[in-house]
Amino acid sequence: MNRKDWSTEIEKELIHIIKDWLKQIGKTQSELCQCLNLPSARMPTLIDFLKKDFFLGGIPQVANRLCEIESLWTKDNESNSKKQTKLDTSGQLDLLDEICEDLSKINFKE
Repeated sequence: MNRKDWSTEIEKELIHIIKDWLKQIGKTQSELCQCLNLPSARMPTLIDFLKKDFFLGGIPQVANRLCEIESLWTKDNESNSKKQTKLDTSGQLDLLDEICEDLSKINFKE
């Protein structure tokens, strides 16, 4: 099969793969479409966009596009996780400071 041949079979398989992939990584079709800057989150819009990649380089081009997006999402998750850890740590330090301040006001010699 020529890599430029698009068929309804390829389209159906691609839709199935995308839905399974999104479910596995905990993302939505809407998030994928937003990441691609598409005007709509509908599947036909997404397929039309990926069809352009297909015509440029076949299934490997489509797979590469989806891998790039997953990589971007993974980096974002790691960054958000680090930020959350920093926030949690600073909150714990604030709490510890408050406890120390309260303890310093107590007269333990009574």
